Amino acid sequence: MSTDRQLRVDVPGETLSPQVQAFRLVVALAQQLRTLMDRQMSASGVTTQQAALLTVVDLLGKPGLTEAARALAMTHQNVKQLAAALERKGFLEIVPDDNDARGKRLVTTRRNKAFWARRNEDDHATVAAWFSGLSDDELGRLVRLLAKAMNSARAAANRQAP
Repeated sequence: MSTDRQLRVDVPGETLSPQVQAFRLVVALAQQLRTLMDRQMSASGVTTQQAALLTVVDLLGKPGLTEAARALAMTHQNVKQLAAALERKGFLEIVPDDNDARGKRLVTTRRNKAFWARRNEDDHATVAAWFSGLSDDELGRLVRLLAKAMNSARAAANRQAP
């Protein structure tokens, strides 16, 4: 898609509800941002999905695989594969659960903390540039609206959970 055209969310001859337009735009934006971040991170050997898992592990503080999978809306198997790759790279340790001999817990390493300490300033500046078309007020509103939408989506997921 060329960058000089507006992204179309409607189908010719079809009027879409604002909810469907929002869904399509959020999905397209998420994919575009993930692609940009994968490019930003490519030289490091860490993918956007791996970075997301590392963030969740730090936020949750030694989560189990299932807990991390739930937080990322991923399958247990996908998180297990990401964790194994990060363990090989030295960013994460998969340790036994103290309370369940069969369970595993995820813990980030010193190497992980040092890696992000070196990267964060430049990465944050790059992300800020991606959103430079929005004013501070617009960004604040966007964050609040996206948080509300996320809460609604999580509630729907909880209702659909087996």
